[in-house]
Amino acid sequence: MKASRPLALVTGARRGIGAGIALQLAQEGFDLALTDVNLDGAQQVVDAANVHGAKAKFFESDLSQAERHPDLVREIVAWGGSIACLVNNAGIGAPRRGDLLDVSTDAFDGVLGVNLRGTFFLTQAVARHMQAAGHTTRRSVITVSSVSAEMASVERGEYCISKAGLSMLTKLFALRLAEQGIGVFEVRPGVIRTPLTSAVAAQYDQRIADGLVPMGRWGESEDVAHAVAVLAAGRMSFATGSVLNVDGGLSIQRF
Repeated sequence: MKASRPLALVTGARRGIGAGIALQLAQEGFDLALTDVNLDGAQQVVDAANVHGAKAKFFESDLSQAERHPDLVREIVAWGGSIACLVNNAGIGAPRRGDLLDVSTDAFDGVLGVNLRGTFFLTQAVARHMQAAGHTTRRSVITVSSVSAEMASVERGEYCISKAGLSMLTKLFALRLAEQGIGVFEVRPGVIRTPLTSAVAAQYDQRIADGLVPMGRWGESEDVAHAVAVLAAGRMSFATGSVLNVDGGLSIQRF
């Protein structure tokens, strides 16, 4: 009898880093429950995952609607069984870059409502499920944050604050879930080529050419996906609460 594949839940998986993570986990042997607020083009990701032998399905979900997360988890479990891995990837950027003194309450609440509040309560819902479901061969919670969790960008303060909050989220859930053997990790991408960074591509091309990234290139979605897959596969079984920078050396302090 063919062994069943563990199930990974990946948020924001329709394109960019999320899609890359989904396909890498499919190759790693996971089935996939995928979410996004917009499902246009989602079938392409499902079809690509199927090529790697994964059962995959998208669930439409607005991460900011925290009250709906328990129902989402129940729907996913009813479809695919117990969740072995949660990848918190979904997030939004600052509505506009500008003066920190001009950030509006709406912009602040909007960004933190998705990136931090939404992620916290989805993680809580999945963690409750994992605890109730009991032990499986490998269980993990992996949050994709950003180098902006530590590196300040005053022109998008609300975004940086939301990502800094995800770092504390990782520590808190790592401590809470350690006894259950659930590894909790933070992956911090640097300058990654995605649809979300296309609007500032020329700016970053120049900054990279000027030495911003020691490796001298953009990161790609696959770079982040490979890092997530290592953690999801359980190959760091005695690590939890750890931060993995995927940034080409960008966050290393220099002088």
